Amino acid sequence: MTKIFLSMSVSLDGIAGPQVDHSDFSALDADAMAVHEAVLGWVFPMRSWREQQGQEGGEDSVDSRVWAEQFDRTGPQIIGRRMFDFGYPNWGENPPFHAPVFVATHRGGDRIDKAGGTSYTFVTEGIESAVEQARAVADGKDVLLAGGVSIAQQALAAGLVDEILLHVAPVLLGRGERLFGAAQVNLRCTEVVHGEGADHLRYVPR
Repeated sequence: MTKIFLSMSVSLDGIAGPQVDHSDFSALDADAMAVHEAVLGWVFPMRSWREQQGQEGGEDSVDSRVWAEQFDRTGPQIIGRRMFDFGYPNWGENPPFHAPVFVATHRGGDRIDKAGGTSYTFVTEGIESAVEQARAVADGKDVLLAGGVSIAQQALAAGLVDEILLHVAPVLLGRGERLFGAAQVNLRCTEVVHGEGADHLRYVPR
């Protein structure tokens, strides 16, 4: 059965990304970019991640194997508009998703089709509709809530998440956008994997 799972990288103090009040990621200052890189720095050396980007080399590590297992189970993905606006210019004509991507947004647009099976569908009816549309085309795969923080929080608040994977980087940031914010989320940990650059924690909501 198709699961809806959330996977995000966070710091030890729960920071999932820089705190920004705008949608123009090109305007991020050096401090905000430092937060972004600190949370995601463990990803870049991995062989599996580099293969997704069409690059050679990388480390065949525990982190890399965790990432590969996640990629293998993933079908459609759901992202927010801010993540789309930030990533789209860099993802190119053959993006790394190789699956339908549903963009939850207040600003609609025509579907965009790319090489390798990636398409971008803009969903303006809310996170529930995005999940419903993604589940309908999952074809036996799981649906990944890939971010950002607002999408994750909306899905959790709506009770749409079956599983949470947290990749915890060993850094304390003290600033930025917290994944859980002030919300109370009751979770049960079902797996802990110690990687070279992050600890990988699997939870299910109680």
